[in-house]
This record gives sequence, C-alpha cells and structure tokens, in this order.
Amino acid sequence: MTLLPPGARETFVSAIGGRWRVLEGERPLGQEPAGLDVAPILLIHGGGYDAAAISWYRLIGPLSAMRRVIAPDLPGCGGTTEVPLPGAPSAAADQLVTLLDALGVDRVVACGVSMGGDIALELALRYPTRLAGLVCIAPGGLMPSFGSAAMQRLMWLTTRASDRGMALISRLSRPLLSRVVRDMVHDPATLPPEAVAEFLAEARRPDGGVAYGSYNRATVGPRAMLNDKSRRVGSIELPALFFHGQQDGLVSIDGSRRAVAAMPNARLVEVDDCGHWAQLEQHERFLAELTTFLAEVDAASY
Repeated sequence: MTLLPPGARETFVSAIGGRWRVLEGERPLGQEPAGLDVAPILLIHGGGYDAAAISWYRLIGPLSAMRRVIAPDLPGCGGTTEVPLPGAPSAAADQLVTLLDALGVDRVVACGVSMGGDIALELALRYPTRLAGLVCIAPGGLMPSFGSAAMQRLMWLTTRASDRGMALISRLSRPLLSRVVRDMVHDPATLPPEAVAEFLAEARRPDGGVAYGSYNRATVGPRAMLNDKSRRVGSIELPALFFHGQQDGLVSIDGSRRAVAAMPNARLVEVDDCGHWAQLEQHERFLAELTTFLAEVDAASY
C-alpha cells in the first residue's frame, strides 16, 4: 500500500506481535501539533478491501488542523502485517486499545465507518473511559439479521469458507469490483479516484479480503447476526454522532435510527443523495457535522 492521503504521514508501530501501519497528520518540522489539549481522533476504516488511506483519504488533512489524528490499518488490511486477525469486533476493539497503549494515548474520540463503526461501538461498550466521544458512519453491528431466515442461512454458509477459500472468492469476484464500488455510493462521481484505485489495488493482493472474511465468520450466525448490539447500545452514555446516507443499500439506516433512539446522548444526521461510503461521498457535510460535534465534546471536557 503506497497511497498517502493529503496531509498524512506514515508511521509504523510494533504491537501484538506485528507491525501496524498508522497514518497521522503531517506537520512541518518543528511545528507543534494542533489540539494538544484535546482528545485525538481514532479513525477506524471499514471492511471488504478498505484501509485507512481509502476511507479517510479526504479527512486526515483537515482534521489534523484541529487535533492529533490516528488512522491505523486494521490487521490483514493495508500495511499492517503479522498481527493476528481479530475476527470478532470485540477482539478488534481489544487490539486497538493495545495499539493506543503502544502509542501512549489514553483517551480518544473513536470514529468508525461500516465494520469500523461496529468496532467503535464495541470500544464504547467495553472501554467507555478510554473514549471522549463516539462517531459512527453507517455502522455495522446493529442488524438482528439479513432479512429472511433463508437469506441469513445463505450468508452464514458463504462465510464458512476457509481463508484460502475466501481468497479464491475474492479473486473470482475481481471483475465485479467496479460494480461493488458503484453500489457503495449514490453518485460514484463524488469519489476521489485515488481512493478508488487503492481499493482496487487492495483487492488484487493475494490475501485481499481475508481479514473481512474472518470478521464475517465471527459475526454472521446461521439464524441471526452474532454482533447485533441493538439491545446493548442504550448503555452508551458518551456523546455520539451517527452519520448515515439515506440511499445506503449495504447497511440499513434503521439500525442507526434505533441506536440513536436508545442512546441518551446521541444524534443522527440522515443525508439525502448519499449511499454507504458517506464520509467520502458527502465529505463537506460530514466534516462540518464532525467539526461541530468535536467542539461540543471538547467543551464538555472542561
């Protein structure tokens, strides 16, 4: 993985038996980072063939003007190597806390998209004192099932493939990748071509998609989703922002609506003319909403 988003720099951190690739905000030599007195923001990318440089291509630069930005490639994705695949989002949350410890970071605002949103929710449930706030973009982990019993079982059977089988499925599906990208957004023309190219490059890796297969095996059950947190999120008292495209065809907006209704300090921004990759497709709107939310979190910390 070679893509560096505008305003980002690449670092490598040793933790959990491997090497993590972490993107942070680039600053001129000798210039102090902004936001030393506020919680850094931890950006958690999604599944499939995603990585930090893809999901956060348009955000690292602008956010770095406000605070420290930490955007790791999750195990098996991008440039993070030799770290065991977590599978379950709870295990991924545990790994991220260990990574934060290695970075010397005590408290963050966790921001995740899709699978990353599922992991961010787990961070809020398992480590509430390590979070100053929570941001979920079209998050996973809020669906009881895929729909019908037959569809749920079909999805479960699909996830039973081995890592080698998942790699084969990934290779066979490569001709359809351009269609997959189009289906992730309402208007494909809004996507940065650099991020799309990196998504396709990630898919061409020999082990591309294996990490997401591990996640799916841990979360898709034969009769129901094993990561459904709909009945647990009401215990999250952190300030929370949900951002979800109304035309999202991959993760139903109903899950975000139910979560926000159950959480005491959460609000939902529903975005029209927007699909699943909302932070890329509606970047300006998301950055404006996030900036307001971060100001509120910072004010509440004093």
